[in-house]
Amino acid sequence: MAQSAPPSSFHGVISRDPNATFSAEPGRYHLYISYACPWASRCFTYLKIKGLDEVIGYTVVKPKWGKTKEGEDHSGWVFPISDTEESGAQPDPVNGAKSIRALYELANPALTSGKFSVPVLWDKKLKTIVNNESGEIIRMFNSEFNDFAKNADLDLYPPHLRSQIDELNDWILPNINSGVYKTGFAQTQDDYNTNVKSLFEALDRCEGILSKQRYLCGNTLTEADIRLFVTLIRFDEVYVVHFKCNKKAIHEYPNLFNYTKEIYQFPGISETVNMDHIRRHYYGSHPWINPAGIVPIGPNIDYSTPHDRARFSA
Repeated sequence: MAQSAPPSSFHGVISRDPNATFSAEPGRYHLYISYACPWASRCFTYLKIKGLDEVIGYTVVKPKWGKTKEGEDHSGWVFPISDTEESGAQPDPVNGAKSIRALYELANPALTSGKFSVPVLWDKKLKTIVNNESGEIIRMFNSEFNDFAKNADLDLYPPHLRSQIDELNDWILPNINSGVYKTGFAQTQDDYNTNVKSLFEALDRCEGILSKQRYLCGNTLTEADIRLFVTLIRFDEVYVVHFKCNKKAIHEYPNLFNYTKEIYQFPGISETVNMDHIRRHYYGSHPWINPAGIVPIGPNIDYSTPHDRARFSA
């Protein structure tokens, strides 16, 4: 029997249909994100490259987790109390919430526990969470707001490549996107060995693909590239050390490294990468891995330097 979704899961669908419960309208929706979280950053990236940042508002939480409720031990994503408290983060302008958890409780007052994650796509009209699954949100951003998008012609999930994109996602998600977490959070040596092996086998596979073509699906930037990029951009700065993914750094893969630089330099994407938030979150929010919360000094890679991917131009 299929398990029911937990009460902290929201899978509403925004549609171009004006009669839909969640119809695509400028100014109606608000995206809550963390620069640190790769899943939230997927959505923020789509917001920027599709030219939706004047159609859908967004707010960034503080990089380090904090207490989400008085008298409880739960730590999670929290908002600053003022615009000046934390560079790059803002108080919640829509609901005045103090934490992401508070948004979940607004959407479902019966909710007493769960995974209070980002991203959160909020409906200001119905005062509820529409969706908190990044894979679903980016598909909506790709197509359902094209009447208002500055870059409506950019299609990151084109019909002729969908099966190929889905197939890539099927092995990149468990082995790379989630693989770094499974490696870093492993509780036994056997679990670590299994997960780190799968991670680097998948990275080697990507390196092989990118030695023959510009992007994962050929000469077209797609959803699969964005989903891979958000992990690659965090890899050398965080995952190599913090998650013990130190067999090989991304800058040691010639194709993956130049590919990461090219995507970083795509108009709008560098704005979604705040390495200070990324580093301080990971090294400061997992005390069971890094009890003292010390943030390493490097490597401070410059992803704005020239890349060589134009050699694959059609």
